Amino acid sequence: MTNTDSDNSREWAAQAYALLKKRQEEQKQELEKQEEQKQELEKQEEQKQELINITNKENIAGQSKNIAESEFELGEFDDNFTWSAMVLAAQGKKINQISIDEIDWLTKLRRGLEETRKGFVTELLDKLGDDPLTPESLDDLETLLIRADVGIDSTDKVISSLRTKLNEEVVGGEAGIKFLKRELKLIIDKPIKNSGSDLLVPQKGKLNVWLLVGVNGVGKTTTLGKLAYLSSKSNYKTLIAAADTFRAAAVEQLKVWGDRSNVDVICNQSKNADPAAVVFDAIYSAKKRNVELLLVDTAGRLQTKNNLMDELAKIKKIIDKKAPDAIIESLLVLDASQGQNGLKQAKSFAKSADLSGAIITKLDGTSRGGVSLAVSEEVNLPIRFIGAGEGIKDLRPFNSFEFVEAMLADK
Repeated sequence: MTNTDSDNSREWAAQAYALLKKRQEEQKQELEKQEEQKQELEKQEEQKQELINITNKENIAGQSKNIAESEFELGEFDDNFTWSAMVLAAQGKKINQISIDEIDWLTKLRRGLEETRKGFVTELLDKLGDDPLTPESLDDLETLLIRADVGIDSTDKVISSLRTKLNEEVVGGEAGIKFLKRELKLIIDKPIKNSGSDLLVPQKGKLNVWLLVGVNGVGKTTTLGKLAYLSSKSNYKTLIAAADTFRAAAVEQLKVWGDRSNVDVICNQSKNADPAAVVFDAIYSAKKRNVELLLVDTAGRLQTKNNLMDELAKIKKIIDKKAPDAIIESLLVLDASQGQNGLKQAKSFAKSADLSGAIITKLDGTSRGGVSLAVSEEVNLPIRFIGAGEGIKDLRPFNSFEFVEAMLADK
């Protein structure tokens, strides 16, 4: 990027920042106005104790809560904001279409991939500089890709494409980074496009059942809780089935997440209750309530791998029998920090669990964010969601462009 491009980008981001600042100030004023109305109604309630006043008070209190939750606090106008705004602009967003919510998420994603970037992009840029690519620099890039757990197959594909391009023309450092971004995005996008759905969302008016599978410790139960929040906030009728009955804490965890997301949890408090029985009850309840998304937490580890897969098969059989028209997704939850071990888990589950997608968690604080590419290339699994933080709002639908830009953001 030239100095002129950089100046224009910062000016564009500054305009977006000013608009968001104004919008937030207007929102605060609206909240203050509603708070005054609330206090006035409370005063009237004390004086008259009329039902209509109580009802109005509750309505306004609810409105205040919704507005307060609808936006994040606008941070500083810094490099993170500028980068996030430009990523949104590159996807066709206009200045007046950018939200603080989106900026906040992209900032977290960039920070979350910082460790991966430190051991990858920083060193890569130092090696390349402004000089044209050479066979030696490709060897260095190959080492860096493998170190970031991009995987052997993905690395071979990228390096092979770069060698072909290098044989055809002189490739400068900046052009090499652009080409690398394109190649990495192609790898991630391939299984997503093959699935026929760029974005995984529940179909309105139908029962969608999403099974979350994976070994213990990858953040499966927490991820389900965040999905419940995301689904509820997106106005889908949502229900949780606590079918990981072999881990006592899992049920209690889901109840907490359910309360935070305002989503009911179907469970069985009996020790070592049958997971399939919990799913049976959950489907009955889901159909009765016209639920659109049923999220099922499954056991992460039984005595043997076969027992685990048999349990998943039993759960699927119950769903097929009791809800034959349901749309089923089996989503594998993977901990990005486990690197190649996570890739092994993906391959193992893919053979036995009829997976339809993956969710990558714990991207923040790991230098192994490249495992997402390995899962896409070697297991042919579409990445559907990613987590880059511990908060309830820190899980989002996967966007390959944003991910690659965050992974390869320069210094």
